[in-house]
Amino acid sequence: MNMGDLRLQHPDKLFLGGQWVEPSTDRTLSIVHPANGETVLKVADAREDDIDRAILSARKAFDEGPWPRLTPAERAEYLLRFADAIDVRYKAIALAQTIQIGAPLGPGMHIAAGLAAEPRRTASFAATFPFREVRPAIGGSATIWREAVGVVAAIVPWNLPSHLGLIKMCPALLAGCTLVVKPSPEAPLDMLLIAEAASEAGFPKGVISIMPADRDIGDRLVRDPRIDKVSFTGSTAAGRHIGAVCMDRMARVSLELGGKSAAIVLDDIPIEKVVPSLVSMSTILNGQACMGLTRVLVSKKRRAELTEALGAAYARLKVGDPFDLSTRIGPLATERQRDRVEYYMGLGIRQGARLVTGGQRPIEFNRGYFIQPTVFGDVTSDMTIAREEIFGPVLSVIGYDDVDDAIRIANDSVYGLNGAVYTEDADQVSAIARRLRTGTVAQNGMGPQPGLPFGGFRQSGIGREGSIDALHLFTEIKAVYAID
Repeated sequence: MNMGDLRLQHPDKLFLGGQWVEPSTDRTLSIVHPANGETVLKVADAREDDIDRAILSARKAFDEGPWPRLTPAERAEYLLRFADAIDVRYKAIALAQTIQIGAPLGPGMHIAAGLAAEPRRTASFAATFPFREVRPAIGGSATIWREAVGVVAAIVPWNLPSHLGLIKMCPALLAGCTLVVKPSPEAPLDMLLIAEAASEAGFPKGVISIMPADRDIGDRLVRDPRIDKVSFTGSTAAGRHIGAVCMDRMARVSLELGGKSAAIVLDDIPIEKVVPSLVSMSTILNGQACMGLTRVLVSKKRRAELTEALGAAYARLKVGDPFDLSTRIGPLATERQRDRVEYYMGLGIRQGARLVTGGQRPIEFNRGYFIQPTVFGDVTSDMTIAREEIFGPVLSVIGYDDVDDAIRIANDSVYGLNGAVYTEDADQVSAIARRLRTGTVAQNGMGPQPGLPFGGFRQSGIGREGSIDALHLFTEIKAVYAID
């Protein structure tokens, strides 16, 4: 597969309320392939009038249309058709991901092949989620209804749009919400393929709009009083802004934000069992994943051994053409992101961290946004590279004195998204996990897992996605009392 194999049905149109329409202007978004810095495709750019039409369409569909008034089982049937339409496009979705952000095609195919599981899984919740339950009340009973929250703005980031878009869209749809989805300007291609699948599934008019647009349009969505709920994935800085705007008008909001996740390596597990998992979990999407395990905490007596082993493993990672199935690390998504990673690597050296491997651009590439996979040793938890989200293939190894010290270091962060405990003792995992202030903890780096709740503590966000729990984010509770 190569870039020429991608075929979009309507790159020059917008998917507005379930129909492909002409945009209000001739403005376009340029898709730059990060392996060479060249514009490879242009797609329609939604502007103010387009977004206004999309919101109006979603508002009318929710207030007057059939969608919220269908039963959950009826809405689930649409989700199952949606899943089938996604399935036939998974290779194209993986290709779009590689074109947009340089994610290696091999792992991307595996991710894309599982996308249709999300609408199918969500459809199954129609039979188990308590949309209606009866509880006893004084003098009678109360029926507790969980009703759709209304019109949802789903704002999707550039690093994994199709997956992160679907875990917002599917529970919102099952709940009976209508949607205006805004992909990022850097990476709209796979969401346009998702729009094709939504069109094929035949959702009622107005239920779904997918509108690639710049960040000013995202802010317009967040501020619009016709939007009842905002679901956002992205940076913590942007999340704080969105949260403040939503609270000012009391709109519902859920936020999946940044991470600086810690892996605690205990002394009982052999180093050779630790390294492959840590390399994998710290280089997902070329290191551009909020869930990445980028802080490795190891006892000081084993620190040197693990640091050198990780450095050697990182040095062996093949950096190169993301369309080559043997490539492990492709380019970073944008020039801006590469410059950001370079800044942090330089700061790590200036603050006293020891550069074990990497630390610069690969000399064999004279174009594109490539960076060497990088391991820092002798990192302390007060260094910037141990505290701030870098969003690149950069790993920090930190020594601890004992388990209590490891837990203290792991919790010494404004984030709390993911984590891991590397040990062969499952009881230790449970005991340590309960003391970690983070949304997910996995033994030996296994998670997070599809179908289970994902989200974070503190500045890693508000709410949980990817499971039946997500339905609570898109429903309001109404109690109706009756007298016996």
